Amino acid sequence: MSQNTRRLLFLVASVTVVTLGHYVTSLHIHQAHDLYRRLYYLPIIFAGFWYGLRGGLVTSIVVALVFFPHVWFQWRETPFIRAEQYLEMLLYVIVGGLTGGLSQKEAQRREELHAANHKLEEAFAQLREQSLALVQAEEQLRRADRLAALGELSAGMAHEIRNPLGSIKGTAEIFRDSLPSEHKLHEFASILVKETDRLDGILTHFLEFARPKELNAGRSDPAAVVADVVGLARERARRAKVEVETQLDPGLPSVAMPGDALRQVTLNLVLNGIQAMSGTGRLVITAREGPPRRLERPEQPVAGRVVHLAVTDTGPGIPVEVQDRIFDPFFTTKRTGTGLGLAICQRIVLGYRGVIYFEPGEPSGARFVAELPVANGEG
Repeated sequence: MSQNTRRLLFLVASVTVVTLGHYVTSLHIHQAHDLYRRLYYLPIIFAGFWYGLRGGLVTSIVVALVFFPHVWFQWRETPFIRAEQYLEMLLYVIVGGLTGGLSQKEAQRREELHAANHKLEEAFAQLREQSLALVQAEEQLRRADRLAALGELSAGMAHEIRNPLGSIKGTAEIFRDSLPSEHKLHEFASILVKETDRLDGILTHFLEFARPKELNAGRSDPAAVVADVVGLARERARRAKVEVETQLDPGLPSVAMPGDALRQVTLNLVLNGIQAMSGTGRLVITAREGPPRRLERPEQPVAGRVVHLAVTDTGPGIPVEVQDRIFDPFFTTKRTGTGLGLAICQRIVLGYRGVIYFEPGEPSGARFVAELPVANGEG
């Protein structure tokens, strides 16, 4: 039974019971009739609260109509009392109208407040979106400022460091090659050449991030790129005692990214995974087509179907307190890292309208996923 039905039954029952009380009670019991008259106010007031002005007036008029025969026929011998009860019928209508009118105004006010609250919620949602956009714009400005400063720095570094670094490496190679391999200084010269190459690599990373190559349109086969990367990283994985496994869905479509850009991203993620596992471990490269994942973070959304390229390692993972910073330029958890590898990967992927994000491995390790848009006409 609905609430409205229960209310109507209550109003009908209460009016009926009070009216029967009037007609079956002797006129000599004045106190009982006075009580019955007052009880009529209950259904009138409830009708006003529940149904507003119309409900209060209709119920009070009905009460007055069913009460009128009792007054007219049973109290005709006492004109004074009958006049008083006529006045009571007028009060029924007044009370019903006032109660219903006030209740209706209160309901209207409640609806207005609800509408105002809904508008406030919409305004708050818009304000939150605008605030998020401002935060993103501010972050982009800060990043642009850092890149501008880095660009000026890299120009000077290229001239001031790379030239003498080349001379140092050349001299160290001549010194190394002039010594027999069993000589103790031969090992020191080899270390010098190796460290010079490492410094040159660090400088190259600075230059690549500060002055990235122009993003050229193109497409590439993810399966072929993964096969190339596995071949390039095979020797390093063997030395690190890391098992490399690929899980590629058959018939993967091409992605809207040139092969050299996709190769750079994939190789960087693979080498990071190998370096994260000290001595032994397992690295899995997966690729599958599907819809883009809905991210909570404000990365650039991917439209349409994508290829999910994931690199998962079984290393120690990334601490929770630094996971939000792993794509920041110059931030690294390695003692010898530059903190530019993941930042470069993110810049390349975002430049080709994709997204890249981190997930904790299960039960340990790290998982990096790049969502790459499928090339037009593919999939």
